[in-house]
Amino acid sequence: MQKTLKDCLAEAKIAKRAIGHFNISTIDGLWAIFNAARALDLPVVIGASEGERDFIGVKQTALLVRSLREEYDYPIFANADHTYSLERCKEAIDAGYDSVIFDGAKLPLEENIKITKEVVAYARASGREVLVEGELGYIGQSSQVLDALPSGAALSESELTTPEDAVRFVKETGVDCFSPAIGSVHGMLRSSHDPDLHIKRLSEVSSAVSLPLVLHGASGLTDETVRDAIAAGISLVHVNTELRVAWRNALRLSLQEKEDEVAPYKILRPALSEMQKLVEKKLRLFAGL
Repeated sequence: MQKTLKDCLAEAKIAKRAIGHFNISTIDGLWAIFNAARALDLPVVIGASEGERDFIGVKQTALLVRSLREEYDYPIFANADHTYSLERCKEAIDAGYDSVIFDGAKLPLEENIKITKEVVAYARASGREVLVEGELGYIGQSSQVLDALPSGAALSESELTTPEDAVRFVKETGVDCFSPAIGSVHGMLRSSHDPDLHIKRLSEVSSAVSLPLVLHGASGLTDETVRDAIAAGISLVHVNTELRVAWRNALRLSLQEKEDEVAPYKILRPALSEMQKLVEKKLRLFAGL
């Protein structure tokens, strides 16, 4: 019987390793991630934000991932990444995603809990296993190369998610996974690596809640920081910006080297290759290989 995402996350948590979550905007990205995961025989999660889902197709994204899972009998899962309303969470659940993230990080705690709880209720009533992730603490919203850290992101110790708030949020919402603010940001800095994480706070949150914890904004972090985060309790790591940069750089070079080529699949092949190399590297890091 094929393992579910819940099974894979539980195994990762026990083994103190993490599953890789990588976002896609195009079909070459999907194949790059899938090929890398298969090469290492590791489970993987395909993420698609609201904008990415709208570009590929909300239902189409979920169906593409499911087709790979069924054809290859492989643990690859579709996650509706950073979703900002109950309506769009319902849309993703109805479309067949294996998990959905309600991102209420910018909302007051009470409202975040209220809507997240409604998302969980809808997922439970869907008739299939759909995991729901909740977030507490704002870390920015854009997966881009940045000149400065996002305004309002929780970076200082006083702004981070507290164990007390984490326990309350998890208990009142009933989420399956939880993402605390521990110093990471979406996107990556142009001129340096991102700030190190608050590993001590992460350990405190991990000790307080029993759920798999999720690290968003891993692009731009050092390998050592990511390893420390996994050892402290992270079970799922999100990467998007680094993949986008690899795709763009490889595509730019491909267009320069193949000025007369007009077949998209030939132009995009180097981008697929570079993304696959990056995903393999990240998966090895997350799995401790």
